[in-house]
Amino acid sequence: MEQLWYIIGTLIKIAVVVGITQGAVAYLILVERKIAAWSQDRIGPNRAGVFGLLQPLVDGAKMILKEDVVPSYVNKPIYILAPAIAIIAATIAFAVVPFGPVGPGQIMQFQIAPGVDVGIVYVFAIGSLAVYGVILAGWASNNKYSFLGGLRSSAQLISYEIPLGMSILGMVLLASSLDLNTIINYQDAGRTFAGGKFWLPAWGVFVQPIGFLLFVISAFAETNRLPFDLPESEQELVAGYHTEYSAMKFGMFFLGEYLHVITVSYLTVILFLGGWDFPFLNQEQVGVVSAIAKVLVLLLKVTCMILFIMWIRWTLPRFRYDTLMELAWKSLIPLALVNLVVTAGIVQLMRG
Repeated sequence: MEQLWYIIGTLIKIAVVVGITQGAVAYLILVERKIAAWSQDRIGPNRAGVFGLLQPLVDGAKMILKEDVVPSYVNKPIYILAPAIAIIAATIAFAVVPFGPVGPGQIMQFQIAPGVDVGIVYVFAIGSLAVYGVILAGWASNNKYSFLGGLRSSAQLISYEIPLGMSILGMVLLASSLDLNTIINYQDAGRTFAGGKFWLPAWGVFVQPIGFLLFVISAFAETNRLPFDLPESEQELVAGYHTEYSAMKFGMFFLGEYLHVITVSYLTVILFLGGWDFPFLNQEQVGVVSAIAKVLVLLLKVTCMILFIMWIRWTLPRFRYDTLMELAWKSLIPLALVNLVVTAGIVQLMRG
């Protein structure tokens, strides 16, 4: 009976997470359009509903009702499979992401699959599958612009996965775990400094500032966001890998991209911004009020990170492609190696 309730609870959490994240994506697109309008001294969507709040529903209905055109020259099975891979890979990455406190004594486990000791490895492995959707879309479209976009994406994502993975190894060494909850607890436990006289969080951004910088830059490249949106680059490749897509298939690529942005924001907050850590909150506190507070703190930090990603998009220009690749191979990867070696040396001295 206990096993049955566990399965039912897991299914409920899956439904809630999928529903909330996909609903959030719709309104994140509206928020980004508002930010774009603000940065360009415009008003933005304001016709559908009060302040344009019904615009996401209108856009969704448009995607569903539009004619789904499949060109005769595409490789149809792979052409259809590509957007499905993009959205599935982005969705199942949330399985190990904690949305609130996880551990003994909590009112519930705010994680679909709690107790996964290699949560970071899982997220990175699933995240790397998203590139297959882009590459297959570019190849199956039989369009030179789509194909160039797919090639660019494969080179970019493979290159930036290296510094992205290396940037978190410093926090892994400090926390001695690949479990996301353990990394949050490490940051939570080191909140005092100088004998407890001053409050100083042991967040990754303070103990691993170089790792944080490397992670954020690589995350922008992994999510194909400006200034790293070379796979799309409308001025050069029309729309890149999704040039030949329309209607809901086109929408699925955008849904996958924004889900990826949410995942990256959660990872950034969990690994480097303390997760739900906040003054007067700690892992030992249990109860309904404490759990709600931790969920809200984590959500607030993630929201700020998403807004930061959107702000950067409408602030910085796109990189040139050779500059993009040089940044990864000649700057980020060597810097990540130096950071890893120095951190390993410091950890060894501290524990020796």
